[in-house]
Amino acid sequence: MDESAIGLVAVVLTCGLPLAALYTYYRVRKLRSEERLAALARGAELPIEPELSQFARSRRAGILLVSGGLGIMLMFAMIARVVDEPRTLVAAAFGILPLAVGIGYFLDAALIHKDLKAT
Repeated sequence: MDESAIGLVAVVLTCGLPLAALYTYYRVRKLRSEERLAALARGAELPIEPELSQFARSRRAGILLVSGGLGIMLMFAMIARVVDEPRTLVAAAFGILPLAVGIGYFLDAALIHKDLKAT
């Protein structure tokens, strides 16, 4: 595989995936808001959704980041295996950052849970 194609794929994935996630998040929030406003206009009573605790938010972020980091690492490892080019494994290092941040979120969730039990 051409060297520039590998770099292009890495840049597109690195920049494109977060942009796609942000757009999806925006659309889902907008659709939920429109749905709630339409229900309120019809006079329906809507239950108030409980806010997630800090523990739950940290745990959710940890799960998403760790699985994303492992997915990135596995993807580049499989690409390196298919094209039989061991240097492609260097790109798998991109998965270390979300993996480490996700582990940090798990640590944060554990500390929050410990503090809640102490009080």
